[in-house]
Amino acid sequence: MSPERSRPAKISSDDIGAPSSAISEDGVAASGSVGVVDTSFFTFAASPNELTLESGEKLGPITLAYETYGRLNEEKSNAVLVLHALSGDAHAAGVTATDGRLGWWDNLIGPGKAFDTDRYFVICSNVVGGCKGSTGPSSLKPGTDRPYGLRFPFVGIADIVNVQTRLIDHLGIGRLLAVAGGSMGGMQALEWMVSHPERTRSAIPIATAVKHSPQQIAFHEVGRQAIMADPDWNGGDYYDGSPPAAGLAVARMIGHITYMSDKSMAEKFGRRLKGQRPLFKFSADFEVEGYLHYRGQSFVDRFDANSYLYITKAIDLFDAAHGKNLGETLRGVGTKVLVIAFKSDWLYPAYQSQEIVRACKRAGIDATYCEVDSTYGHDAFLLETEEETHLIKHFLERVSRDAVTESAGNTP
Repeated sequence: MSPERSRPAKISSDDIGAPSSAISEDGVAASGSVGVVDTSFFTFAASPNELTLESGEKLGPITLAYETYGRLNEEKSNAVLVLHALSGDAHAAGVTATDGRLGWWDNLIGPGKAFDTDRYFVICSNVVGGCKGSTGPSSLKPGTDRPYGLRFPFVGIADIVNVQTRLIDHLGIGRLLAVAGGSMGGMQALEWMVSHPERTRSAIPIATAVKHSPQQIAFHEVGRQAIMADPDWNGGDYYDGSPPAAGLAVARMIGHITYMSDKSMAEKFGRRLKGQRPLFKFSADFEVEGYLHYRGQSFVDRFDANSYLYITKAIDLFDAAHGKNLGETLRGVGTKVLVIAFKSDWLYPAYQSQEIVRACKRAGIDATYCEVDSTYGHDAFLLETEEETHLIKHFLERVSRDAVTESAGNTP
């Protein structure tokens, strides 16, 4: 069996958190997998050295959950930071030892893959404000025996990236070879370019935007209102009782509709009924209805409602240009950029990626734009493995060559 055929199947946002087929019954990792991985934790900003956030509030201590794949070279020049989307976490590749869960970008991270762990040291951390091991609303508030809830301070994308820089410092890395991510991950990549251009050689923002459009904000607001309208939300103080499961499930159902395209939904579900005939009741008669109900419920089992509120608000308030013109904001930045968009992505349409490229060109930045002809919608950044692998591999090889040339030129 060839290495390509032995790799795990493509995963989508449906499969994040699902058990993996990348490990056989005898515990052997499939070819192309990084295998069984452990999550590490880094804590900093203990009192009196709390981190000051962009809101002016302070937060500390802060714990980040993170994973690494591959090996850091002696020069510490081969590190790539992978940045997750709204519902992602630190587990980007391989499988967990506890439950065999597959990493959310396992299709692209591993030996011979786009982010080749035979060449690169890949890092992924759960964002601050999240609920998968990093400090967030469900964490215990210092000096109390209760979770933060809504007492957790607002955390913006700039804060999320600032916290990531502390992790990179902790790992002893001065400059990243690349930062890469899709959706909210792409926003973080843009923030790295704007606020920490000296810390990364290249950026790969995928299926993302400089800032949210009114329509994008509207979808998030409906999800937030669904959560806050749930009686069990209780003003964010639900940790001693029942969580706002119905509200969070509806928020996720709305999200899943935006992740797919009209064509992909038609191909996956059509108008097929779950049974032989409709029940003529307000039940999930159609397969697409059953799918949304299932995905909503499975999300409730793995995600915190308050984290959903905080993270979606951070995304909505994000502006890579920091209120200015992005081209002017990026002027003087030496980061090389690869921007990837997908034709059927109506949540983050291609014109928003093109705005990033035009701003980079105006700023004199070396920027490449690729628009992939996919029918998967926004989920394409998780699914278009072959096309993304080709683009990312060649881009990182070029960045690596340029880095070696630059290093040689600076050698006395």
